[in-house]
Amino acid sequence: MALTLGVDTSTQSCKALLVDADDGHVVEARQVPHPDGTEVDPGAWLTAVDEATAGLLDRADAVAVAGQQHGMVALDADDVPVRDALLWNDTRSAGAARDLVEEMGGPQACADVLGSVLVASFTSSKLRWLRDHEPEAAARVARVLLPHDHVSRHLAAPGTEPFTDRGDASGTGYFSTVTDDWRPDLVEQALGHGVALPRVVAPGGVAGEARTGAVLAGGTGDNMGAALGMALAPGDVLVSVGTSGVASAVSATRVTDGSGVVTGFADATGGFLPMVTTLNAAGILDLQARWLGVDHDGLAELAMSSSPGAGGVTLLPYYGGERSPNRPDAAGTWTGLSPSTTRADLARAAYEALLCSLADAVDRLVAATGEQPRRVLMVGGATRSAALQALAPAILGVPVTLPPPSEYVALGAARQAAWALGGTAEPPQWPAAGTTVLEAAPTPEVREAYAGLRDRTDSWTHTHPAPEGTP
Repeated sequence: MALTLGVDTSTQSCKALLVDADDGHVVEARQVPHPDGTEVDPGAWLTAVDEATAGLLDRADAVAVAGQQHGMVALDADDVPVRDALLWNDTRSAGAARDLVEEMGGPQACADVLGSVLVASFTSSKLRWLRDHEPEAAARVARVLLPHDHVSRHLAAPGTEPFTDRGDASGTGYFSTVTDDWRPDLVEQALGHGVALPRVVAPGGVAGEARTGAVLAGGTGDNMGAALGMALAPGDVLVSVGTSGVASAVSATRVTDGSGVVTGFADATGGFLPMVTTLNAAGILDLQARWLGVDHDGLAELAMSSSPGAGGVTLLPYYGGERSPNRPDAAGTWTGLSPSTTRADLARAAYEALLCSLADAVDRLVAATGEQPRRVLMVGGATRSAALQALAPAILGVPVTLPPPSEYVALGAARQAAWALGGTAEPPQWPAAGTTVLEAAPTPEVREAYAGLRDRTDSWTHTHPAPEGTP
């Protein structure tokens, strides 16, 4: 039996799955936490992957790493980080993103080249911030990697040159989805000088050998890995509820949305993976549970004891700024609070806000691709919540398919490894897991109230810009 090892180096942890390459069943799984924060010593990821893969790497015939997108790993000439890595959810580079978009000729011109409009999350925005705020560190940068590139290189045989794939590369801000190749001039424009960039491994290709002699695949970004792990097909819309909220769809069509809401990423198979990403997702529920002094089961129980519309309470959950819509300086906004508001209403409003935000993301994705979904699937740790399961089809307005819990990013990396190991034209076909279909009567009035608050707040933001110097 051939075994493949799939690694997910995510924002929160490193997960490793040892998988049967023939049918995709998980033989063994490990998880090691990552440090909190929006900037992290990338050496912590290497320590975590060593611990998570100990005893598994030696058993694997092939290995691949999927990882959090966009993070800036800036290395000097000796391949030592010049500073802690800035992660995708660090918004200090919002102003830098705006500057770069303007320099490229505006949002649509930017999307026409990159497939996406730059925002704070993108690597190039973080490089420009580094140039402007830490010029001494910026001057020492000789190589820039993404988190999955950095971890892949750590697992590779000594002397292996850094590598990446088109999926993760398409989130840097200096990879063209027109030519499927780097734009070194754009990284130089962002940082102020040229740097070495990793080679791009073709879909299903072999990047080299792991330090154990196993086949090493190119790896990919976490969202591309999840699409592989779930074997998404055209017509499927995947909604992921994790640290971020993501609505994505596999497409053969390149998307260039000049509004910046839909990012036109490449995928790991040679197609595209347009997506809409929110900065605030499961953390909305974490915060609400903490405020109400309950665990997540208690929060769900409270929410289900309230009614649709949460007694008139509506939440705009942009606690850490927001990416979709692009409001990096926004804050959470509550409305409709009254003396009759209950703890149950506050719990319900948090779930409704999360799901309304995700429903907006799905709507924008459908509008950009022009393709009506045949299925909406939902994954992520928060989907274990009874309240989320009950409210999702009501607020999204369609049945929601709930796959069984699994580490789909790591599973997708394992499938990519099996693809490289087999040398086939397409990824291996593994038996599909059973799913649950969730249904409920739609509650359009909840989305209408949310949209009213969203649009009023957007209008207020444009007429009352954040003070100079706001991060």
